[in-house]
Amino acid sequence: MISFKEIRDSFFHLLFPHVCSGCGSDIISEESMLCMRCLSEMPETNFHMHANNPVEKIFWGRLPLVSATAQYYFSKESLMQHLMHQLKYKGNKELGRQLGRLIGNDLQQTNRFNTIDVLVPLPLFPAKEKKRGYNQATILCEGLAEVLNTEIANDVIIRNQHTETQTKKGRMERWQNMEGKFELVKPEKIQDKHILLIDDIITTGATLEACGQELTRANNAKLSIAAFCYTSR
Repeated sequence: MISFKEIRDSFFHLLFPHVCSGCGSDIISEESMLCMRCLSEMPETNFHMHANNPVEKIFWGRLPLVSATAQYYFSKESLMQHLMHQLKYKGNKELGRQLGRLIGNDLQQTNRFNTIDVLVPLPLFPAKEKKRGYNQATILCEGLAEVLNTEIANDVIIRNQHTETQTKKGRMERWQNMEGKFELVKPEKIQDKHILLIDDIITTGATLEACGQELTRANNAKLSIAAFCYTSR
């Protein structure tokens, strides 16, 4: 006989279907936002395992880093672009937390990130964050913090000026667009600490560079960077 629980679960699934955020399949664990197929198709970089990887090279001579990584390759019209759209524009926070946990699980595989003291999400301009309702980098940090058991400091640095879109700008234009746009407001919270600065996607690194330079003004602070995706130009 069919149990009451099975009837109830089927009814709720009909009203509130739990489907994969990547492909829409309903063959998915209740604890996950992604099905096994989508998880297996995410293009890993393995940058976290290697020094002098392409992400670290972006910042050579520009920003003093301990380590840097991005966990997956990004390309247009791909699963990764769809997941980023879900996180940034569709309010899929639980997906963001799961993506953060994926980053955290990978970082635990190497000793290159084992001295992190604090997570800092790349800040959004306040009006933009208010309009969106959240900062996607903070959501990634929440998932990371679950795995790494590390505090999140989302109030130590602010983006004090609105910036025009970076999409069609080159590296120099992006840097000029970001210069002076961040302000370290609580340096005492990160002094003497190893900071992991978090963003969703790295292209030229100009925004992270500007933010990182401001963070390293804190006394004796060390800096590493991690992002969910990396795209080359």
